[in-house]
Formats: sequence, C-alpha cells, structure tokens
Amino acid sequence: MPGSAASAASATMVNSAATSEMEELRFSITDYSIFLLLLSVSAAIGLYFGFYSKSRNTTDEYLRGGKKLHALPIAISLVSSQLSGVSIMSIPAESYTFGFNFIFGVLAMLPTMSILIYIMVPIFYDNNVANCYEYLEMRFNKGTRRFVTLTFIMSQFLTLPVYMFIPSLAFSQVTGVNIHLINITVSSICVFYTMLGGIKAVVWTDVVQGGVMLMSVIMVAILGTIRTGGLATVLDYASEGGRMDIDFRLDPRIRSTIWNCFSSGLLLWTGKIGVDQSCVQRIVSLPSFQEAKKSLVVAGFGFMTIMTLTYFTGIIMFARYFGCDPMLAGLVSKPDKMMPFFIQDIMGKLPGMPGLFISCVFSASLSSLSANLNSLAGVVYFDYIKPHIRHTEARANGCMKLVVVAMGVYCILGGIIVQHFNSILQTMWTVTGINTGAVVGVFLLGMFVPRVNGKVAMTSIIFSVLTMLWLIINAMMNIKAGLIKYEVLPNSLDQCEARGFHAILAAINHTTTTPATAIPLPVNVTTAFDSNREFSIFDISFYWYKMIGAILIFVCAVPLSYIWRPDKNDKLNPKLYSPFVRNMLNVSEPEVELEEVPLKGREGKRITVIHKLS
Repeated sequence: MPGSAASAASATMVNSAATSEMEELRFSITDYSIFLLLLSVSAAIGLYFGFYSKSRNTTDEYLRGGKKLHALPIAISLVSSQLSGVSIMSIPAESYTFGFNFIFGVLAMLPTMSILIYIMVPIFYDNNVANCYEYLEMRFNKGTRRFVTLTFIMSQFLTLPVYMFIPSLAFSQVTGVNIHLINITVSSICVFYTMLGGIKAVVWTDVVQGGVMLMSVIMVAILGTIRTGGLATVLDYASEGGRMDIDFRLDPRIRSTIWNCFSSGLLLWTGKIGVDQSCVQRIVSLPSFQEAKKSLVVAGFGFMTIMTLTYFTGIIMFARYFGCDPMLAGLVSKPDKMMPFFIQDIMGKLPGMPGLFISCVFSASLSSLSANLNSLAGVVYFDYIKPHIRHTEARANGCMKLVVVAMGVYCILGGIIVQHFNSILQTMWTVTGINTGAVVGVFLLGMFVPRVNGKVAMTSIIFSVLTMLWLIINAMMNIKAGLIKYEVLPNSLDQCEARGFHAILAAINHTTTTPATAIPLPVNVTTAFDSNREFSIFDISFYWYKMIGAILIFVCAVPLSYIWRPDKNDKLNPKLYSPFVRNMLNVSEPEVELEEVPLKGREGKRITVIHKLS
C-alpha cells in the first residue's frame, strides 16, 4: 500500500535525522582499545594472584589476604566497590529528574565514618572477627547469625545481576553490540579473576578500576561544565529548572527530602560498610585497628568526593539540556540511559573519551561484583557447606570457587529480568529496604542493649523483615494501581533551536506520534512532590524504608527484653559491646586466685610474693 510505504519511508527518515549527528559518538578503535585494556589488566591480576603469587593456598589467604594488606589499597577498594555502575549511571539520572536532595544521602557518609570507627569496627577487632556475622553468634546465638546471613544471601541474589547489567546497558547503547553478549563476556572475566585470585585480586583490581573511575568522573564534570557554558551557567539553569531546590517538608510521602535522604544514606552506608561482609572482610584484612581506622577515613572522604562529583554531573547534564530534553524528544527512553547519551554528546569527538567513560562504568560494576562474589563465597561455605563436610583447606577453596562460578552464571541470567526495570536506583533502594534497616538495627541492638538475648534478637529481626516485606509489597500494589506516580521535575523542548541542538530538533520535527488510548488514573494520587490522598503508610517514600526497618528492631526488642529476660547466670563479655557501653557495664571482676611463690632474696632469705593468676 502507498500509505504504508510512505509511513515506512518516514520512519526511516526519523531514525536517520535523529541520529545523523550522533554517528561520531560510536566507539572508535581507540575506545575499544581502552576498554579491552581494562579487562585485560583485571584478568592479568587474577592470573598473577591465582598462579604466580607466592602465598599459601588457604581460606585465610583467599578471604583475608593473610591479614597483610595495606590501608590505602583497602580504602580505594572500599570506595570502588561502593561505586557500582548503578551509582555512575543512576545517581546522575536521579539529580537530573528529581533534583538536589539526594546529595544529603551522600553527606551522610560523615556520621557513618564515626559510627564505624568508634562503635562497630573496634568490636570486630577486639573479638578477632573474620566474618561480621560471627559477632551475632557470639552476642546472641547461631540462629540469629543464620537468619542474617540468609538475608545477606537473598540481598546478593537480588542486587548482583543489576551491578553487571547497568554497564552492559551503557556499552550496548554506544556500540550497538547485543546487551546480553556483553553481559556474558564481562561477567565471565569478573568471575575468572575473582575465582582465581581471591581477596588480593579483588583489592588490586579495585585499585586499578578506582583510578579509572576517578579520572573519568573528573573529566566528565569538567568537560560537561565547559560545554554547558561554565559553572555559573550550570547553576543558573539548574536553579531555574528547580534542580537546586532543597525540600525541608516533613511529609513522609514526599519522594526525596533532606530528612529521608540523610537518614536513608546513614543506614545504607552503615549497612554496606559496617555490617555487610563484602566490606567488613576487607576491613578486617588489615593487620591492626589503627590501620583500619586510617583506611576508613580515606575511604569516607574519597567516597564523598567521587559521589558528589557523580551527583553534580546530573545537575550539569540537566543544565546542558535545559529547554531541550532528549527524553521528551524520544531520543532517550528512560532516565537511566541519559548518562551514556550525555557522554556521547560532550565527548563523542574526543578520541578515547567514550571508551574511558564506559571503562569507568564497568570498573565500578566489576569492583562491586567481585567484592560481593568473594564475600558471598566465604559466607556460603562457612555457614552452609562446612558444617556438612569434612573440612580441608583445598576442599574449602574448591567449594568457594564453585560458588563464585555459580553466582556468575546466575548474574548473566538475571540480566534478562533487570532490563525491564524502569528506575534502577529506586528498584535497588526498595529491594535493600527489606532487610538493610533490620540488619543494621540488630547489630546496634547487640552493641548497645546488653539485656537483649538471642531469642529477643531473632524475634525482632523476623518481625522487622516481615513487616517491611508487607509494607513494600503493598506500596508496589499502590504504584501498579496508579495511586503513587512519581512524575519527574519538568523540562521542555522550547529552546532546542536557540541552543543549537540540531539532532534533538530533527527528532522532534520528524517524529510522528500515534494517539495513545487514555488510561484513567485515580483522582487522588501521591506524586514525588505532593499528595492529595488521605495518609497511608503504603504511600511513604521508599527512602524511609531502611530507617523504619531499624526502628522496628528496637520497638520490638526493648519491650520483649522485659518479658524474655536474660539468664542471670550468663556472664557479660564487655568486648561484645560498644566502647561507650563497656564503661557503663557493672561487670564483676573475675575471682582472684592468690598463690604464694617462694623466692630467695639477695641475702638468701625467703620472700613470699603474692600475685594474681591470669
């Protein structure tokens, strides 16, 4: 039919016009070379520590590097593993679409460092803890440890596929290579060096990848600011577009405010660094607490620096497309794809720069994935495999390597599901809201409330996790029903011609829209910035989930501790409590045994020395 032919020709013209000025943004040989170099270095580090490094083939060597690692590499590794591809891609998308408030979640790292240095990490060192969940068994019982490790494993199953899929999405967008093929290739390399080299390979690849990330983030921020017209222009456009507004309102239904972002960040970073085995494993790999303290300080400030730059990149990105939104023009399908588009725009003509950025995204994801795979292997083996087999060092290492391979395969398959997520950051924050608050809460409960016993702790964490699961499921049902609809802050297309965005303008001018069937929405809706519905706990922002989970632990545990009282015969071990609580404990001194030891003095007289037996 002539009409159909004309429509097909028109569609072809649309694609050609919209992408004609974007062709230079594809990967060049230089970009591919940079990307392949990163993967080759990562694989080489795994080979070195797997076959050539002169170290013993033991579980302690595989999981803690023989406690011979140094503060600076561990600090860089901690920063690198916290900056997953989700951070590099989705944090700028968050500030681009919803504004400045999330920066307070980043600044929450400051009090988090104090919590780690003065409360949690000293306890791990005082008790010679290699696995942070060992502490729960020491303080409460084995059941509490098992349940928390189960939530850790569940969390890894839900989040690890996301870590690997995000960079594959970016790479596919700038190269056109099939996204699942990329996912298979890069996940396999990550599994390879993690399986062979253990924690040392993880740490030293993190150091290399951390350098790539820092260089990339700085370059993107500088070039983006220059291409937009300078810092003053960026701030002017961002302020005019409402991206610099700070929300102080107390309504818990508002998507992001200073209050929920800060509290959520505090619980997230405490949970990720202080009581997540993937980080604790590296912290306790240092030879002393003083080294750990140095490492945490460097990691904290390094993390805030890179995350602030990453977050501000979203503000720069908005200023760049102020009045000419690629999403409204149909060139970008969702916020999580804005960052690759932005990089293509500002760096496409610079040889190697797109390759450097994609290497940055992959570096972030590889560091997160490798650290989590290594720690997961240790947790699964020591908590669920070792009790049922005859333990030998060789058998332990073999089992842990098989766990790494199995999880790698799972991550590849999980990418098929992840590609259907709309907002990756919101999805990740919601999923981790199920258990992160509860896990942080039960650790703090053990460190600060001596009267709580194992039975109370176990009941409290089950109560918190199940309550949060119920809350989140009902919130998801409200979103599906249209009762919660997080519309982004407005942008427009009225300045494309004036600002010289010819590719976006071409897409607008040639796009033919098909009228969509209107879907009636409820009259009363909770949006990102307001709500005209009657208050419902299911409408509260997902940023509150972690804080609620932690509060539920104490709400349940403190009253129960007066019903299920601690056994009077149980002796309190001061080392299991925070340094602050230790000073308040009324712990009786152990009975002193005296022994008379006859000694001869200089003049041959017998002297009786009375001393304490330790």
